[in-house]
Amino acid sequence: MITINYLDPNPAGSPAVLLLHGLGANASSWRLQFEPLIAAGLRPIAPDAPGFGGSRYDGRGWTFRQIAANLASLLDELDIGPAHVVGLSMGGVLAQQFSLDFPQRLRDLALVSTFCRLRPDSASQWLYFLLRAALVFTLGPRKQAEMVARRIFPGPGQQALRQLAAEQFASADPRAYRAAMRALGSFDSRRRLSELRMPVLVITGELDSTVLPGRQKMLVNTIPGARQVIIPAAGHAVSIDQPEQFNQALMQFWQS
Repeated sequence: MITINYLDPNPAGSPAVLLLHGLGANASSWRLQFEPLIAAGLRPIAPDAPGFGGSRYDGRGWTFRQIAANLASLLDELDIGPAHVVGLSMGGVLAQQFSLDFPQRLRDLALVSTFCRLRPDSASQWLYFLLRAALVFTLGPRKQAEMVARRIFPGPGQQALRQLAAEQFASADPRAYRAAMRALGSFDSRRRLSELRMPVLVITGELDSTVLPGRQKMLVNTIPGARQVIIPAAGHAVSIDQPEQFNQALMQFWQS
């Protein structure tokens, strides 16, 4: 079994909040959520996907189904019952897989800046994804790190965030990054989303140029009872762009 590295800053908290990061990022990308979650008495647990952060990748396959099973084993190991599950971008895809394969392990589900099927909505998006894939599959994650960081954090005052994101993206295992991109490109949960019976919230950054708000709306239209919250002035990394509004949206969702 793959050993998953994870951050668990409040082991005494309950219930647990399973935080699943995006492509190229790692568990530390959730640090702006840790303090308010701990203050609320919760137990944030942020794992690194295989090949990202501190989780090694053995090169023998990288699938969302396999990683979802690894997460279930991790919760068993930590003796954690049903948890709040939050997934951003790639983490949102993993969260969908986890919720479909292990629905009994979830209290509820928050899908952030993510999709049920990845298809660009414009010529500029097609160009971005094609260029990103070309760089990753030929030269490795490091060569596309700055380009992706600029798209996620385009603001003039976001230089520090761009640098941090680029460093994280460049540190990923190239084999895992390529495998994750292939898995994302082939993922399609549309036919199964109607099976979800837990409460579901879709959180969208108003200015997301990676997964457009309209495409995220497809999740709301397909999952029974799901609702969408749009965070103003936030991009794809909404949990970092507007952390206070993002954290408030989560808390209100759980309280309701």
